[in-house]
Amino acid sequence: MHATAVIAALLVLLPVAVLLVPLAAEAQHAATIPRIGLLFPTSLSDPRTPRFLEAFRQGLRELGYAEGQNIAIESRFAEGKWDQLPSLAAELVRLKVEVIVTYTTPATQAAKQATGTIPIVVAAVIDPVAAGLVASLAHPGGNITGLSQMVPELVGKQLEILKEVAPKISRVALLGNPANAGNASQVRHAQNAARALGMRLQSLEARDPREIESAFAAMTTERAGAVIVLIDSTLIDHRKRIADLAARRRLPMVSGTIETAETGGLMAYGPSVRDMFRRAATHVDKILKGAKPADLPIEQPTKFDLVINLRTAKALGLTIPQSVLLRADQVIQ
Repeated sequence: MHATAVIAALLVLLPVAVLLVPLAAEAQHAATIPRIGLLFPTSLSDPRTPRFLEAFRQGLRELGYAEGQNIAIESRFAEGKWDQLPSLAAELVRLKVEVIVTYTTPATQAAKQATGTIPIVVAAVIDPVAAGLVASLAHPGGNITGLSQMVPELVGKQLEILKEVAPKISRVALLGNPANAGNASQVRHAQNAARALGMRLQSLEARDPREIESAFAAMTTERAGAVIVLIDSTLIDHRKRIADLAARRRLPMVSGTIETAETGGLMAYGPSVRDMFRRAATHVDKILKGAKPADLPIEQPTKFDLVINLRTAKALGLTIPQSVLLRADQVIQ
């Protein structure tokens, strides 16, 4: 009778054990695959976010990673509320991710404050040296490496394209955010480029929507013929308002981010942030294989996007030369 009871109990427990074995194996597998944390200041509804996420995943796939199989991704989005970045960064640290990938200077600063040991890969910031994130591009030191959007000749190229499109323009307004650590170096390079092209530059600053309005009023007073918007997270967030103000004043606008042209700016020429996110996966791969962030140089852009908005050109009464259209990566009809 006793033996019969034991056998019966075993028969009851056996299916449970069979179910628990794969669950335990799955849990063990999940615990062993590396987890990557992504920290964005934007929301998923921002058109930039899915583009950059997919580019990063593409980079991982090219390196042999398959999400859920040999790598896991934990994404955190601040929804445009930068004051949420520190708590989101701390959350990724508590999750004990192997690497944190950041976008923009504020997100990287939050990650740096949250940890001095977990490697941080910057997918795109303006000037990591000026922001105090790394010691130098060649030798970052610390736990941060990645890619910088800083290209000294960028505004010079934008001015050259602007001159091709509107050769009579001689006075150009330059809109930047003084709170951005990379703003001063961008302005300096822009002034040098303008002098070389025989153009006068009016440097204006804006930290918020009110100052953006004031800056455009000053452009009208100084009779600027066009405006160049420097790369900055705050200005990108307000790109629709900036494009509307430029259109209202009939100012051809050039920026370094394609999203600004998509929301009504005349042209955009700048580093391909999507390509930078794809390349950020290579840094992650190297770190997972044992490389130290301090020893991985900060890389610069190798791919640039030129976007032309023909709707805006038509509204401004401008004819875009065929030579410029042929170089464009995207033409908005």
